[in-house]
Amino acid sequence: QVQLVESGGGLVQAGGSLRLSCAASGSDIRRNAMGWYRQAPGKQREWVASISSSGYTNYVNSVKGRFTISRDNAKNTVYLQMNSLKPGDTAVYYCFMRDSRQYDYWGQGTQVTVSS
Repeated sequence: QVQLVESGGGLVQAGGSLRLSCAASGSDIRRNAMGWYRQAPGKQREWVASISSSGYTNYVNSVKGRFTISRDNAKNTVYLQMNSLKPGDTAVYYCFMRDSRQYDYWGQGTQVTVSS
């Protein structure tokens, strides 16, 4: 059974940084695409970043140059380093894993709040 547990969210001032972690169990992250979505109040869930099984990374335009997705295979964990945070980044951030059948697993989410 696949489980994804996010951590690292919190309250930070604009311009600050946070690192989100997504610890996976039940499946090897190297065999799957991993990534992050976010959902702000009153808005639809938005894709933020992803890393393929081969290590290719991709980002939504609004976070390019500020966010970095990475993974630690030994810890079976994916990270999202978020720098130069803006109030517009405030959202619940969700980790996902997409397996070879294109089935998505989701974490419970972690709140990120950026104050101005």
